[in-house]
Amino acid sequence: MLVAASTECFPDLSLPEVTTRLVDLEFSRVEIALHEKDGHLKPSEIVRDVDHAADVCRHTQRLTPIAYSVDIQAEGDEYYRQFAACCRLAKATKVVILVVRGAELGTPFNAEVERLRELVTLATAEGAVVAVKTEAGRVTADPDTLKVLCDNVNGLGVTLDPSHFVFQEPKINYESILKYVAHVHLRDTTKDQFQVRVGQGKVEYGRLIAQLAQERYERGLCVHIAPMEGVDHLAELRKLRLLLESSL
Repeated sequence: MLVAASTECFPDLSLPEVTTRLVDLEFSRVEIALHEKDGHLKPSEIVRDVDHAADVCRHTQRLTPIAYSVDIQAEGDEYYRQFAACCRLAKATKVVILVVRGAELGTPFNAEVERLRELVTLATAEGAVVAVKTEAGRVTADPDTLKVLCDNVNGLGVTLDPSHFVFQEPKINYESILKYVAHVHLRDTTKDQFQVRVGQGKVEYGRLIAQLAQERYERGLCVHIAPMEGVDHLAELRKLRLLLESSL
């Protein structure tokens, strides 16, 4: 398994500034956010110049990109055109995992299946894997529903974010989707607070790593900690990196 960090840990910094911070924290791998609203590269810009985006993503100092988080605001054909450009970027930079969000709750199930099938088709053509993220308020909030999605969309993977299952009452069991996991986002969480200081929450990192190992998981464990007021952000990132590395 590979310990990485998301550029979303530093939402207010430029990509070069983020990579400098992560190198200083001794990370060697990174997930880059390709988000229209709050990312470090915008899909609407990538579609206009994939080569330039690839050049930007190659200049990450000593960090190796292992995943892209893709969040597109466009609709209709333009949505798929921008996603296809992100797939070409992934191929050009030798990145396999493309993290996407599931549809909002209330979206017809068949419509979500068709959307994900189209994304998987586009990604597969460029050698990439679509990994839909577990997330509260989305169709992926329920492991059973997510399992059915994966069973209906051949080649679809899961980005497991256990915080969304811990931040519940009662806590949700997600073992049924472990075999589909292609990427992981991690922070610490309690049932009352979505993000707390590392070690003060209920996320069982060692148990999760052991479960993933049983599924022969060999991909990313991505630190995904947002800044918290009154907390040393860099110390939290370093603490979780060391904790994960010591558990491998």
